Amino acid sequence: MSSITAREETDSHPLPPGWRSYTSPEGLRYYVNSCSKETTWRRPSSSAEAPQRPLARQNCSPYAGGSQSGTKTSRPTETTHVALRKPTINKQINCVTFPLPGEGPEQQLLKPNEWSYCDYFWTDKKDPQGTTSVAGFEVLLQKQLKGKQMQKEMAEFIHERIKIEEEYAKNLSKLSLSPLAAQEEGTLGEAWTQLKKSLHDEAEVHLKFSNKLHSEVEKPLLTFRGDNFKKDLKKYDHHIADLRKQLASRYAGVEKARKALADRQKDLEVKTQQLEIKLSNKTEEDIKKARRKSTQAGDDLMRCVDLYNQTQSKWFEEMVTTSMELEKLEVDRIEWIQQHLRQYTTLRHETDMFNQSTVEPVDQLLQNVDPAKDRELWVKENKTGEVRPVDMDI
Repeated sequence: MSSITAREETDSHPLPPGWRSYTSPEGLRYYVNSCSKETTWRRPSSSAEAPQRPLARQNCSPYAGGSQSGTKTSRPTETTHVALRKPTINKQINCVTFPLPGEGPEQQLLKPNEWSYCDYFWTDKKDPQGTTSVAGFEVLLQKQLKGKQMQKEMAEFIHERIKIEEEYAKNLSKLSLSPLAAQEEGTLGEAWTQLKKSLHDEAEVHLKFSNKLHSEVEKPLLTFRGDNFKKDLKKYDHHIADLRKQLASRYAGVEKARKALADRQKDLEVKTQQLEIKLSNKTEEDIKKARRKSTQAGDDLMRCVDLYNQTQSKWFEEMVTTSMELEKLEVDRIEWIQQHLRQYTTLRHETDMFNQSTVEPVDQLLQNVDPAKDRELWVKENKTGEVRPVDMDI
């Protein structure tokens, strides 16, 4: 499975912190903010605002609680609660993080004004009943499968058209051998004989038309992207699905670490309060131990968030790459069908032209039909005598 190449650009003009550059399948470079997922075709300037970590690490860990003096009378600072009460600027939908409306920098489309797949299929789509959801990438795969089915149905349609042409050619050829009006004579008889012959010629034209429809339209539609196409789509599906599973696992790790941090902070707060009001004989060493556990829990959460963000970035990159590959596949499919439907119309025009040529001799003979000439020919062949009767003599 191909992936987008990421670059930090460590030349004389490095990217601002948090920005990375990628190359699309078409070879175009674009830029992604690894924190906010802001995307742009323009190279960010060095003055661009650096992204902030979801939970910023400080010299004094915000998860430790209390002052660093270690006195018994010290109370937990408000910093203890900041990590848990920090205003939310994003939301998680099916383990994927999205910005809240109106929060953070405005995201730009990767391919503005092109309605590209890579810009419009990030969220999951609920089914009409609203009971389950379909991943945006799955919608793209379904489009590919539907396109394959439409291509197959078009081939079936052309096949039915071929059968009609073959039956029509067969009936024309049979009719051309009909003995009806075979005894017509003269110039009209010649025209009539040519008309019947034109049916045979027209039958040949339609037979050739049906053969070309099969080889130049039906067969290409049937063989375009054979059985391996669905296997390739499954590879895409499994690849992206695996990344989503990894993302879900990382998200579960974040939630577990978040809960562990909350438990450690609560435990630290309770022990500190008990020490203050002398409800417990806990020593200051116990408080330090609880503070260390709280700090460790905060560090664990930071690590889980980092792993989550790395996994989501990988999924994001593969989604962009793969969706653009699927987009190109759809463009290729449409152009392929367009090309062969145009071939159909070309063959159809050729058939009309050839059919016209079969009736031109008939038109010419019909123009030469001469009743007087036919009468002369018929009389010469069938006359019984040219001496006319006269009156009887006595």
